[in-house]
Amino acid sequence: MLDKLFGNETLALIFLNLFHYGEVYSSLIEKNTGTGSRAILNQLNKIEEAGYFVSREVGRTRLYAFNPKNPAVKHIKEIINITYSNLTIEMKEKMFKERMRPRAKGKEVMK
Repeated sequence: MLDKLFGNETLALIFLNLFHYGEVYSSLIEKNTGTGSRAILNQLNKIEEAGYFVSREVGRTRLYAFNPKNPAVKHIKEIINITYSNLTIEMKEKMFKERMRPRAKGKEVMK
């Protein structure tokens, strides 16, 4: 659904990954989507140049996040939330394979 809105599937998957994790790096998206690194980096650079994402370096890794200063980001997040909230837990587990941090014992898999 988002791929029709954003123009292509790679871009839609990048937005969903960023919405899910809050902050992502390109190889994480690559692992979750199976998309090539060059395609992901090209899209991340375009979105950052447009002002919707901001990035920062942590060591040798570049982390991307939504730009909190861009007023359109709030509306984009609302649109993504509609799709994200309609995903089943099984779909989320399949789409977001990588964990950013260990889960506490007894904690739910995903909300």
